[in-house]
Amino acid sequence: MKLSGRRISKGRAEGVGLVSTSPVSFLGDVDPESGLITDPKSDIFGESIQGRVLAFPFGRGSTVGSYVMYSAMRNQRAPLAIVNERAEAVVATGAVISGIPMIDGIDIGLLRTGDKMVVDADSSSVELPDVRLRRAVTSLLLNQGRVLLLKRSDEVGTQRGKWAGVSGYLEDDEDSVDRSRQEILEETGIGNPLLKEKGEPILARGNDTIWEVHPFLYEVDTREITIDWEHVEYRWIRPEEISSYDRVTRLKRVLDSIMRSQRTPRSD
Repeated sequence: MKLSGRRISKGRAEGVGLVSTSPVSFLGDVDPESGLITDPKSDIFGESIQGRVLAFPFGRGSTVGSYVMYSAMRNQRAPLAIVNERAEAVVATGAVISGIPMIDGIDIGLLRTGDKMVVDADSSSVELPDVRLRRAVTSLLLNQGRVLLLKRSDEVGTQRGKWAGVSGYLEDDEDSVDRSRQEILEETGIGNPLLKEKGEPILARGNDTIWEVHPFLYEVDTREITIDWEHVEYRWIRPEEISSYDRVTRLKRVLDSIMRSQRTPRSD
């Protein structure tokens, strides 16, 4: 699986990822003598950045952080490469003066600590050799302002017990609309949904797979459904209630993407 981003500091490196979901400050969070993360509030506290591909959303803190990174490099405690969602001046400067390959524009939510990563800043890409890409459809059904959520059973292969939309695998030669309609019929018994919105694909990580999820919004004229073996319960909720449910990865993002046009008035 290859992710495209933007080159910040040239070079290529290959190694094991160390991923933080929080911003990192090289001044205060990193000990340049040992290479250890020293901030106890960090989700990678106690880990060593030495010889790792360090991934985090963006940097924070004083401009002195650039020189802390350079000092870590001089002490042979620096990361092999840096991956950000959004580069800022302190980390970018530190990577350039330290000769550390760096790329931004990468969704950190798709990366995991322990992933093998190939950072090729010259081609603006991060490759995950052990992670595969699979395609899927997720449909949300709308009835009188409420959206259908289904609770996944213990018999399904992934994300058991999580709340989800109507979902299914999508093969390369399949039409995504046709597959979404077929899944709705199989999982709810509804055979005549009205397609209201088709969203742009959203990437979501699950174990060793990155899912390319094709989202749909359908309007239906009933709340009476018949669930199959894949689900054990269903609820019709207000869209704003979704945050209170233990849901599958990035379902809220799927909902937001396809409900946005329904909330925004359109001019003629």
